[in-house]
Amino acid sequence: MMDILAWLLPYKGALVLTALAGFLLLDRLVPVAKVRGGLMRVAKNLSLAGVNAVLSWAIVVPVSAIAASHALDWRPAWWSGGQGLLLDMLLLDCWIYFWHRANHVVPMLWRFHEVHHLDTFLDASSALRFHFGEVVLSSLVRALVIFLLGVPLASVIAFETVLAVVSMFQHSNVRLPRWLERPLSYVIVTPSIHWVHHHALRQDTDSNYATVLSVWDRVFNSRSATDRTPAMPIGVEGLGDRGLLELLKRPFTPR
Repeated sequence: MMDILAWLLPYKGALVLTALAGFLLLDRLVPVAKVRGGLMRVAKNLSLAGVNAVLSWAIVVPVSAIAASHALDWRPAWWSGGQGLLLDMLLLDCWIYFWHRANHVVPMLWRFHEVHHLDTFLDASSALRFHFGEVVLSSLVRALVIFLLGVPLASVIAFETVLAVVSMFQHSNVRLPRWLERPLSYVIVTPSIHWVHHHALRQDTDSNYATVLSVWDRVFNSRSATDRTPAMPIGVEGLGDRGLLELLKRPFTPR
């Protein structure tokens, strides 16, 4: 597992940035919906992402590393190597499904997660648009999961990399042929699934919580029957987007 970590860690940032640039380009070249918001909207999303990138190295990575280094040692010998990595990633994906769902159900968590949903258009930059408070809370809860399940840091880094790329894909405005997106949607979360989650209708916002594998919404009965359309309004029902400073302050602002 340490071999995986040593190979992946130096290239994680470059891989994520390359994927971001690629999806942003495709968003403009082969869009599904008419592009709205322009560069100012993308710049705002990337500004939030920049804050979180600093926090990632200052808090998220150290917290995850500490949790992994002190994790409970209960795993059998077969839970290692390649099969162990796949099982770890499956467990982390299942955990993030429930964490995502909790962010919609628990009012205090929604105050932070709402910042992500206030975006009134979706493209690859939306995948990186989160309030720093959500990032910190998520890292603390995930540290407990890492500790209890004995997840190695290599598995965490590998999952984070896959998660970042898949999240950019599912938020993207890329037009995919039906013959490709439909079979993909039975395995992973595609744009046609995740755009419904960002539909500015609360019933749909509170559905389609899966992040990497689409199976979790079917297993836990949270899949929306709504089909995505290019004209589907995106955002939070009854609300518009805010400026960068307002977004940073919003979770702490009385409603």
